[in-house]
Amino acid sequence: MAKLQFLPSCLALNFTVIIGILLLTVLFWRVYCSIICPLGIFQDVIIWIRRTTGNRLQKRQIAQIKQLKAECSDLKPTVKQYTKRFKYLNEHKWVRYSTLVLSIVSIFVSGQMLIALIAPYSAYGRMVRTIVAMGSDSVTLPLIITGLLTLIIICLCAWLWGREYCNTVCPVGTALSLFSRFSLFRPVIDKDRCVDCGRCTCGCKANCIDFKKHTIDYSRCVGCFDCINICRDDALHYKFTGPKKRVKEISGADADVDKGRRAFLVTGAVVASGLVAKAQDRLHGGLAEVIEKEAPERDTRLVPFGAGSVKSFYDRCTACQLCVSACPNGVLRPSSDVEHFLQPYMSYEKGYCRPECTECSRVCPTGAIKPISVEEKLTIRIGTVHVNLDLCIAAKGQDSCDNCSYHCPTGAIRMIRQQGSQHRIPTVAEERCIGCGACENLCPSRPISAITVNGISIHHNA
Repeated sequence: MAKLQFLPSCLALNFTVIIGILLLTVLFWRVYCSIICPLGIFQDVIIWIRRTTGNRLQKRQIAQIKQLKAECSDLKPTVKQYTKRFKYLNEHKWVRYSTLVLSIVSIFVSGQMLIALIAPYSAYGRMVRTIVAMGSDSVTLPLIITGLLTLIIICLCAWLWGREYCNTVCPVGTALSLFSRFSLFRPVIDKDRCVDCGRCTCGCKANCIDFKKHTIDYSRCVGCFDCINICRDDALHYKFTGPKKRVKEISGADADVDKGRRAFLVTGAVVASGLVAKAQDRLHGGLAEVIEKEAPERDTRLVPFGAGSVKSFYDRCTACQLCVSACPNGVLRPSSDVEHFLQPYMSYEKGYCRPECTECSRVCPTGAIKPISVEEKLTIRIGTVHVNLDLCIAAKGQDSCDNCSYHCPTGAIRMIRQQGSQHRIPTVAEERCIGCGACENLCPSRPISAITVNGISIHHNA
């Protein structure tokens, strides 16, 4: 589903997905937010829990009141409203469109921190990564803090105000709202049948139905169909309305409508199921470490094979954490510095980038890491090796060692005998080194490896 997300597709210039989502929005308004966006689905789960809990408490309270009446008790029960009831809220236009404009500007000026924090897929990935991998080495303290804060904020907003996050903060929701105002199929209110009971408004988690004026704000409607299910008077219908900005009311003569919510959802489920990616088996994680290593200081950051360059990678990355989760060797991890906050970087103290692994390029939805084959990976240089003979146990005469040359997949490291040295020492043919980090990771020197990889700003062929 990562490849079907709107913002990552925009960054990857995946016009097929972009046009498909926009057409879906123009036809059926913002159903994307209810059936494709994982953050929207997560909020719906929270809202369902809130409603279910409230309904059970309400029924329990009613049963207690009936029992007191049956017993002719003089006790006055405390009556509380447990059932979750939403209400119509005015659109927060300044907040919505200011956030959208700032998000667009941040993309063009490479200020990805805002996108990393508020973009729906990035927020969802951050929450899931924090919960699933809590306690693992790949989850840093900044990720834990921001992930838990995001989880609390999203849950609180959904619990109290329904889909208010989607309709106020989310830049994708605001962008799609510009098209959903003119959707062709939508729910409409039949004024002749409406009795102004307000059930649709109380049940609308998008807070966009004003039953008093018989209007629906289609820019905020997320296509959940709850209002149609709730209405007892057959006053809400899902129908073709044409390219109108708003539909305030319809007459009883136009009641020949398609209320096929189930048919629509079944069709959507069939389409969505065909787009779900296959689960992939993860590769083996490498050799066990005896002593923890420390990350060396690198002149230039290391970014994955397929990124093209350091700048291109960070300009497109939205910090969704998919590549971090997919990396089988713990090479990718979220950054904690302000400039690239939560965006991944590569480091080899926990593992190295295996030549046969291209998982990160497969899952990246934004084009920050372009898809590459195993053969292509072996021809791309992302870093260069530097040997510190002061740390090398062979150069120091402590013991013979050829770990770096033995495990180098491209044969870039050779062991030579230097005059005055008891053991052979490593030498590097930089033009053959691709920067995979096998030598750095498997070097027995601790805590800093005797051989380290520095990144290359612009990747090129070996």
